[in-house]
Amino acid sequence: MQIARTVRELRSALGTNRAAAFVPTMGNLHEGHLSLARIAKATGRPLVASIFVNRLQFAPHEDFDSYPRTFEADCDKLRSAGCDLLFAPGERELYPVEQTCRITTPPGLGDVLEGAFRPGFFEGVATVVMKLFGCVQPAVAVFGTKDYQQLMVVRRMVEQFNLPIEVLAGPTLREADGLAMSSRNGYLDAAQRAEAPALARALQALAQRAAGARSLQALADAEHEAMATLQARGWKPDYLTVRRRADLAPPQAADLATPDTLVTLGAARLGTTRLIDNLEF
Repeated sequence: MQIARTVRELRSALGTNRAAAFVPTMGNLHEGHLSLARIAKATGRPLVASIFVNRLQFAPHEDFDSYPRTFEADCDKLRSAGCDLLFAPGERELYPVEQTCRITTPPGLGDVLEGAFRPGFFEGVATVVMKLFGCVQPAVAVFGTKDYQQLMVVRRMVEQFNLPIEVLAGPTLREADGLAMSSRNGYLDAAQRAEAPALARALQALAQRAAGARSLQALADAEHEAMATLQARGWKPDYLTVRRRADLAPPQAADLATPDTLVTLGAARLGTTRLIDNLEF
């Protein structure tokens, strides 16, 4: 596996090949990330990954400085997944001047759910992804379904900017007890780790209630109950909600009778750790 630290080194390693399959990450890799790398590898294209902790998507009170940096372990994992080229730029390399040109995400997609609770988050994500796409110029990019809204933002950006990139979605990988794999799971202490699968269970219960709902009031009641259930267990939920898969808009009454069109999404804080998850139904 080659490692490129600069854009010049990256472009030299890529040569004239603009047909790579690309997996962008912030490092601290787990099996979920590696599953995305294997999806990319299975395309038969050269596999390029990136590791870059993107300051633009962190609010001042969030964990940018303490976000785990595990570069050597990450490299070993990527090699085992068949990665051909790793792009690992420093902050000054990717942002040599202040990034005043940014990608604004569309209202109703980038400013709801995660975007409402983390203002500026999706602007930061879309901006760095666009920059990475410009550096790597891949034919295929792979993102995880666990970050459901992020995947939708990236797909919308690729569509609206006519980027010649196929965006593939990797399914959410879970631990044996149902907890969605996440780099932030490492922040949980033993008691919190034992409690953490309750978020997935709450979303599953909400999906079951929503699938049987025959009115928007019944759906609202189910969402309220899901929030109350987590709160009673000591969580601080930001949202547990049902949305349309197509656009993340709240469902209309007709949507409740249409199978395989909805998704439950949740974000909640357990101690100081904020976890997110989702479940399509």
